[in-house]
Amino acid sequence: MTTPSFPTIDRAERRQRLALPRGPLRVVIDTDTENEIDDQFALAWAFLSRDRLEIEGVYAEPYSFGIYRDDLIRTADLLARGEPLPDELTPLAGWVKGLAAAGRHPSELSFVAPDDGMERSYREIQKVDALMNAGLADRIFRGAPRYLQRYAEPDRSDAVLHLIERAMAPSDRPLYVVAIGCVTNIASALLLEPRIAERIVVVWTSGYPTWSGVYNYSFNLEQDLLASQLLFSSGVPLVYLPGYYLGAQLRLSLPEIEAWIKGRGAIGDYLHHLYLNNPLYDQRGIVERPGSSWVIWDLINVAWLLEPAWVPTRFVPAPRLGDDQRWHTDGAPGHELLEAYEVNRNAIMIDFIEKLHAAAGAPR
Repeated sequence: MTTPSFPTIDRAERRQRLALPRGPLRVVIDTDTENEIDDQFALAWAFLSRDRLEIEGVYAEPYSFGIYRDDLIRTADLLARGEPLPDELTPLAGWVKGLAAAGRHPSELSFVAPDDGMERSYREIQKVDALMNAGLADRIFRGAPRYLQRYAEPDRSDAVLHLIERAMAPSDRPLYVVAIGCVTNIASALLLEPRIAERIVVVWTSGYPTWSGVYNYSFNLEQDLLASQLLFSSGVPLVYLPGYYLGAQLRLSLPEIEAWIKGRGAIGDYLHHLYLNNPLYDQRGIVERPGSSWVIWDLINVAWLLEPAWVPTRFVPAPRLGDDQRWHTDGAPGHELLEAYEVNRNAIMIDFIEKLHAAAGAPR
C-alpha cells in the first residue's frame, strides 16, 4: 500500500518541535476509555492537572479485543496438543491458561465490535467528566467507529474533524495529542489534512522499545496496524513511550488503592470500584491474590507532559513497523522520534495521589 505524502520536517525543526514541554500545554486526549481501567486513571490525573494541561478536546477511540479471537482459539488448541507456540501466540498463553483454570475456552468469549467500543468509551469519558465536575462536556467527541481500512478512506468523525480544527487554529504553541489507545483517529486526521503534521506532537504509548527486535504484542499497536504504521511513516513529530518495559512499571495493588485512592472524592471511589471490577479479570480468568497488582499503563503519557524528567527520552531513528508487527531498519523512514528509556514510578504515583487527595480536601 502506497504511503501518502506529508510535509517534510527537517531535523532542526523536528528537534525544536520535540523539545521537552514547558509551561501551559495545549492538549487533546485520544482514548479507548472503557476497554479496561488505566485510561480512567490517566483522564483523572489530566483533569486534575489543568494548571499545566489546557485540554481542548477528549476523543473516543474504537476498540475490540475481538482481534484476538482466532489466535486465542489457535493457542488453546496448540497448548491442548502440547505443541510449541510461535512467537505471535506466546503472549496469549497466560490468557488461555487463565480461562482454562476457570473452566472456560476462548471460543466462549464474546467481544464488543469496534463501533460499540468507541461508543462505550465516549460514555465513559462523559462519566469521568461528570464525576469530577471537569466542565469538559462540550469538548468530548465521538471518534471513528471502525479501524482504518485503506489510506484512501480516512474516517470523518467528529473527533477527527475537531482534531484538525484545533491543530490548524492559529497558535505559536504545538497541539499535544495524548494517544492512549489505537491511533485510528489521528491517522484519519493526518490523511484528511496532512498539514497538521507540522502543528501537532503525538505522545503515544504502546509496544516494545524500537531496539528490542521482538514481536509487538500490544493492543494499542496491533488492533489498527495500518494506522500505527502511518504514525511512524508520516513523519509527524512523535514521542514514543513503550508500554514494555516502561509503562509496565506503573503498577498499583489493591491495598494501595484502598489506602490512597478509595474515599478521595467521587472519582477516587470510582477508580476503586473499577479496580475491583476490572472487565479484563473476567475476560481473562484473572483472580485477585495477595501480592498481585495491576498496570496503570496510560499514566505514562500524562507523566511525560507534566514532568519530562519522570519519563526520560532520547532521539532515535524512527523504525519501519512491518506487517509482522516487528521494528525494522530496512525501509525505515529516515527521520527521528523521541523515545522513552526509563520511568520514575514513585514520582508519578506520588503526584497523581497528592492531586487526588488535594481535590478531595483530604490530608496527604
